[in-house]
Amino acid sequence: MANKKNPIGIFDSGLGGLTVVKQIIKLLPHEDIVYLGDTARVPYGTRSREIVQQFSLEDADFLLKKDVKIIVVACNTASAFAGEFLKKKLNVPVFEVITSASEYAVQKTSNKKIGIIGTRGTIGSGAYQKAIKKFDKSVKVFSKECPLFVPFIEEGEIENEALKLVAGNYLLGLKKEKIDTLIMGCTHYPIIRKIIEKEIDHHKVNLIDPGETEAIEVFNFLKKNKILNPQKVKGKRKYFVTDLTKRFSKVAEMFLGDKMHGSLQKADIGK
Repeated sequence: MANKKNPIGIFDSGLGGLTVVKQIIKLLPHEDIVYLGDTARVPYGTRSREIVQQFSLEDADFLLKKDVKIIVVACNTASAFAGEFLKKKLNVPVFEVITSASEYAVQKTSNKKIGIIGTRGTIGSGAYQKAIKKFDKSVKVFSKECPLFVPFIEEGEIENEALKLVAGNYLLGLKKEKIDTLIMGCTHYPIIRKIIEKEIDHHKVNLIDPGETEAIEVFNFLKKNKILNPQKVKGKRKYFVTDLTKRFSKVAEMFLGDKMHGSLQKADIGK
């Protein structure tokens, strides 16, 4: 059984997974966290399944050396291509974003029409579609690749009128299908939640952040297995990246929605 005081390990292909960290901190403020962003090899969304599995295993190995009690895959592409692979390979519990978000989407939909937006890798994998069908075969799933969202967000251009036009164009087809539930299948997308809400008409559509559903799943697991950290003080957070530039701290705080208490550190992985 894992030590209650061991940290939660979380990894992503870059800094977008900090939106998942934000949700986990909100639910589990007393847990210690070790985060790894593989910024040297981002994005994973354009890579093959084999390469994503290799990178994900190296990311997980780095976290295991930090004595984490569980591993949270914050990256949608890594969840799609390597989630089940890691669950079989590792001797600690592994959580990925796709299963929990899919289950919640099935619970929320009334007209059984669910939309998914994400990177080419995530959408092309069909992982969300398969997971949703596992929970309810009668649900119709509509997906849309949104490759331009990530560069806009990472450049901090979240108020740019061009981004709003791109979002309107991407989401138009899903609106026409009359979906009533939409999964934001990329850790970056919660940053532009308001734009997505406006373009999809959130009064009619349930917008699902997989980071929120994954945080709930992690909380429930730790509680059920009696391995919640018993400390009463705020948990320690350590943030590692595989490539470090001056901009990263600023971008990281945008994703985290808060000041980083503890600086980004350089990580060597795959060695």
